[in-house]
Amino acid sequence: MIKNNFDMGPDGWCSYDYHWSIVAKGPNIFILTTWERTGGVDGGGYVWADESRWSADTPESPVSILPMLNYRGWSGEGPIDLREARVSAYLRGDGLQLNGARCYFWVNKPGVRWHMSSNPLTISEDEWASDPNTITLQNDEAQWYRSWTNDPAKVTPLDDVLANATSYGFSFVGFGQEPRGKLSLSKFAIAVP
Repeated sequence: MIKNNFDMGPDGWCSYDYHWSIVAKGPNIFILTTWERTGGVDGGGYVWADESRWSADTPESPVSILPMLNYRGWSGEGPIDLREARVSAYLRGDGLQLNGARCYFWVNKPGVRWHMSSNPLTISEDEWASDPNTITLQNDEAQWYRSWTNDPAKVTPLDDVLANATSYGFSFVGFGQEPRGKLSLSKFAIAVP
């Protein structure tokens, strides 16, 4: 079981700000979310990010924004098997303008990312929802789409990515113009079978 109740800090959650023009070590810029000790679900902690910390990841198809992500290696943890895992999370928007975007959960292993497009997530508006988003990460490619691979000639199947997930998070996909506003996350959990 993975639980991020945000009692002591942001638990490694970041936003992704993609900058193609940066040549040095690649365009990857990760910006730590802001942690709030109180104000989350049941008065607990939560994290948030806004448009000043994310940007469109243009190599993805369709173009995606990764406003909340967590790399397991940042906390010294290795890959995890997420096949048939159950994800639970409260997502809240404050002044969030999605501009047509949907919010999906995604999984990644080095070189490939899959988004669970069969189950768009609900973002409550200006208050926490009474119930969390809950999804089961079914090992069925018909319920997902691959948004990016670093080697199109060698496609990594969903089963391999779910079985060896090194990162996961939430995405905005399908926007006409980049979403703006604040996205918050409270009581994130993954129950692994």
